[in-house]
Amino acid sequence: MTPTLSPTAPLTALDRCDRCAAQAYVRVTLSAGGELLFCGHHFREHEARLRPLAAEVHDETGKLAEPAAPVAAPHD
Repeated sequence: MTPTLSPTAPLTALDRCDRCAAQAYVRVTLSAGGELLFCGHHFREHEARLRPLAAEVHDETGKLAEPAAPVAAPHD
């Protein structure tokens, strides 16, 4: 389990899924205290069981659908 920080802080590349260590895109703050971090895959897998236990779910999986920045072509 990841220690609780600011629940409104955006997730960064340093935040890792508590199940597989991939980049976390969802923070679940538990009603009983503490928080869990999940990649999109593991959050979807466990979402039905987590929602009743959650005080807050901070979901940034929308970032996964954002197009990547264009890469500049090398000059000849």
